[in-house]
Amino acid sequence: MEARDRLEAERARVLRRLGNLTEDFDAVVAASRDTNADDEHDPEGATIAFERSQVSALVQQARHHLAEIDAAVRRVEAGSYGTCEACGGSIGAERLEARPVARTCIRCAGARR
Repeated sequence: MEARDRLEAERARVLRRLGNLTEDFDAVVAASRDTNADDEHDPEGATIAFERSQVSALVQQARHHLAEIDAAVRRVEAGSYGTCEACGGSIGAERLEARPVARTCIRCAGARR
């Protein structure tokens, strides 16, 4: 599969996930409106707040991943896709297949940890 096709497929997958997460977030917000507003005496208050926070974090992660996909598409267009940003070597087809937005080769990614 071509790099751009792989990135477009990844983009479509993330957009679907973002849509589902947005629906989940809206449902949690709607549920919080339907419950007792007195969190001190509402046993579900903390649960709803936790769920809202958790879904919100997942939405932010999906948006960040979309930004990474856009950056990878720009690298494809610039001709630098597949080149490690740290050492200038090849990232490797297997790594790009597993992680299409990868900016570094396996060796440099391991060195960053």
